[in-house]
Order: sequence, then structure tokens, then C-alpha cells
Amino acid sequence: MFTIIFVIACLIFGLAYLKYGKFLAQVFELDNKKKTPAHTMYDGVDYVPAPTAVLFGHHFSSIAGAGPVLGPIIAGLAFGWLPVWLWIIIGTIFIGGVHDFSNLIISVRNRGKSIAEIANIYMSKRAYKLMLIFIWLALIYVLTVFTDLTAATFKADGGVATSSILFIFLAIGFGVSLYRLKMPLFWSTVVFVFLLFFSVWLGQQLPLNNIPALFGDTAKTWAVFLIVYCFIASVTPVWILLQPRDYLSSFLLYSSILGGFLGILFGGLTLKFPAFSGWSASDIGPMFPLLFVTVACGAISGFHAIVASGTSSKQINKESSALPIGYGAMLVEGLVAIIALCTIMMIDINNPLTKQAPLAIYGAGIAKFFSIFGIPEHYGRSFGILALSTFILTTLDTATRLARYIFQEFFKLPDKNVRYLATAVTLFLPTVLVLITLRDAHGVVVPAWKTIWPIFGAANQLLAGLALMVVAVWLKKKGKPIWFVVWPMVFMLGMTLWALIMVIQQYKLSLLGGIGYVLLFLSVFLIWEVGGIFEVKNRIRGILKL
Repeated sequence: MFTIIFVIACLIFGLAYLKYGKFLAQVFELDNKKKTPAHTMYDGVDYVPAPTAVLFGHHFSSIAGAGPVLGPIIAGLAFGWLPVWLWIIIGTIFIGGVHDFSNLIISVRNRGKSIAEIANIYMSKRAYKLMLIFIWLALIYVLTVFTDLTAATFKADGGVATSSILFIFLAIGFGVSLYRLKMPLFWSTVVFVFLLFFSVWLGQQLPLNNIPALFGDTAKTWAVFLIVYCFIASVTPVWILLQPRDYLSSFLLYSSILGGFLGILFGGLTLKFPAFSGWSASDIGPMFPLLFVTVACGAISGFHAIVASGTSSKQINKESSALPIGYGAMLVEGLVAIIALCTIMMIDINNPLTKQAPLAIYGAGIAKFFSIFGIPEHYGRSFGILALSTFILTTLDTATRLARYIFQEFFKLPDKNVRYLATAVTLFLPTVLVLITLRDAHGVVVPAWKTIWPIFGAANQLLAGLALMVVAVWLKKKGKPIWFVVWPMVFMLGMTLWALIMVIQQYKLSLLGGIGYVLLFLSVFLIWEVGGIFEVKNRIRGILKL
């Protein structure tokens, strides 16, 4: 039964790419004769054409951070595996995939502009400014959550920290070999992927366990290191670190996906966890709407729109690549979410592992999958956590660069030298949040990522709904069908506004509650702006007069 459930998910995703992907390509009329912004606006820093495989690696690595792993595990433990499985399948195919692909292609058709700039073209200047603020705040939450998660992982496993640092230098070497020494992509890949896996082994032999403790905690030391890394990654040309790092890191996730796939098929595992645990969980709340906020990146994520219209659209070589990069990468991320869900499906509800952090559950699950190859569980666990940490790092450097774009865009600072100031300002708030002590709604001291997660999830999913609104406006202006975008948009806005109101009620006038009020105001105003385009405002006024 366990294997059958997984195989069904894989077959559904494959069929969706062939059938629904073809429908999307026809609606958006992909045309390789049209030159992409990577060619028409080439600048050697942000606008750089990349091979489809390399860009797929960058895009997939950027969007597949901790979200598709943490969300399904947290929600699965709370509500049972079946509701989460259904949401991942339906959400990925009909909402997340549509969201990612459409945002990528409309950005390509608008000179690589961000989703906020496109809102400025087709909506209003007020909507444009508010959208920029909303996106920038969402990115701040991304940076805070993933910096804290990665720092905690490095503290817990010094071997993962060593491998991650070695990986940064490998990425630089790969970029120089590919773009400056003109080494063929195939041979560059062979050499550096081998070195990448060697660094996984070497990290466990030379763990960075004894490092100075800033502010009394080595996790704070790693947090400072990560902030510095994000600054450097944001201001350097994409070809030297961002592209090669994301391309190489994709092989780690491909390997973990393959290992999980084969482990599930041939590991003889049995289904033990309950399919359904109840409509509400004490530590999360009601399934509706919180399931759709907790399982974010594994089904749909507003952050993907920022990546698609922020970096990927500036590097895509031809329009036909938008289907595998936009829609295909989201389907693969859905598969990652299913594999993450499988790590709890095979354990009993009374297993002590269910009380541990999601990263520990994921690492234990990957170790179990890899054990069919004769790999000791210690190395399997470390590999799983390293793969996840690597993807969190790629999310960090991409998010910093995107937030820098937004900051420069908002204040009209096109000078490339301003990128240093814009990056520093962007990283200021995440630095403060990961270094101070944060408490939850009950006053209990908790990690920064756990405190920020509820507001991060709501902001992230609200952004997805708002991005779908912009796509719907663009399609309407072009005279194309909009039903396949409008229904997902209505659903996401409804669920996430509901969840945001619940977060506000919980945190009230605290820091997180105040942020919630700001996000609620921004989102409601943007919805009202779009309502004017679809003549919804006039209808509402007419109803009110009655």
C-alpha cells in the first residue's frame, strides 16, 4: 500500500506535465522565435543566458528550500497523511504549477520585469508600490526563517557545515571553468559533481564543531556567517556563484529524490501512520485554513513568483524552456513534498521520532531509504540533512538578491554600485531577528524560525494569491482565457486571508501581530485595486446601495 500510494503520485505528476503542461503552453503561445531578455538586455551580471539544464538547476534549487520538507511533515503529523497528500497533488498541478509557469512567462514577455513591475504596467502605480512593499516584507521573513534554520543545522552537525563551505568554493570553481575557461558543460558537471559528493564525505571527517560562540551560542556565530555569505552572494555576478551553485546543488536533491524513490519502491516499507488524525490539531489549529498555509512550497508558494520573475526570467535562453523550468520544476518539488510526507507515513504515531524536529524526521527517513543501498544510516542521515541545508542556502542567496532588486526598484536606484547599500539594508532586519530572543504567543522562548513560521506562511501564500491576480489581469488584457487562474486565485486568497486573521487574533498587538495587520491592509487594498479592473467594485457598490 505504501509503495502504491507513492507510485500513483508519480504517475499523476507525469500525466499532468504531458497534458496540463501542453494546455498551458498553448494558452501562453510559447515561441522560440521571440528573443528573451537574457539576450536583448544582456549585461553580464543579472541578464545572462543559461543552458536549460543549468537554469532548471538554479530555479529548482532556489524554490525548493525547506518549505516542501517542513510543511508536509508538520501538517502530516497534525492532520494525518491523506489530507496533505491530496493537497500536494491538487495544489501542485492546478495551482502551484500554473502560478510558477505563468509568472515566469509574463516576466519574460515584459523584459524580465518583476511581478510588481508588471502590476505597475497593467494595474496602477499605487498597486505597484504596495506590491513592492509586500514582496520585500515576505522576503525578509524568508531570510529570517531560513537563516535561523541553517544556523541551527550547522550547530547540530559540524560535518554539514564543513561540506556546505566546501560547496561554496566548488561553485565558484565551476562558474570559472564553465564561463571563463569555456570547459564543456558535460565535463564540468562530471568533475564538479564528483567533487561535490566527495565534499559530503570529507565534511563528516572534518566537522566544524569547535567554533567561537557569539552572543553565547554557536548558532549565532553561524547566523552571522550566513548573513555575510548572503551579502557576498547578492552583489556578485550570477555566473560566478548563483548559477553554478544552484546547478550543482540540484544534483544533491536529485540524488535524494532518486534515493527516496528507490527506497520507497524496493525498501519493503509498510504504511503505519494514520491517514486522518482529525479536523484540528492542538499545536496548529483547524485544518481549514491552516493546512493550506502550513504546506506552502510543496503545493504553491508566492516566493516562487519572485524567483521566476526576479532571476529566472533574466536567464532563460528560449521561451520553450519556460515549461520545464516553470511548470516542470514545480511538479518535481511536489514530488519532494510527497517523499517528505513518506518519512512520517512509515512510522507509528507513538514513535518518539514524531516528537522531534521536522529536520530530524526527514534525516531519519532519508537514512531509511538509503539503507537499501547498504549505506550506513549515519551517512544517510547526514546526506539528507546536507541536501536540505544546501537548498536552504540557495534560497537564502536568491532571496537576498531578489530583495535587493525590490529595494532598488522601490527607490528608483538603478546604479549597480547601489546594490551594496540595498543589500545591507535588506539584511539588517533578518540579522536583528536571528540574534535577539523571540517568544511565541504564550511568552515561551522559541527559535526565530518557529516564531516567524505562522506569519511567514500566511505572507507567502497571500503573495501567491496576489501574483495570480496579476497574471489574471495580464491574461484579461491580452484577451486570453482566465478561468484556470481565477479559481486558484480565489481559493488561495480566501484561505490565506482567513489564516492571517487567525494569526492576528493570536498575536494581537505584538511585533508579529503588528506585521500581520500591515500584511492584511496591503493585501485587501491590492484586491480592491484588481476588483476595479474586473468591475467587481462597481458591483459591490451596487449591492451596498440596495
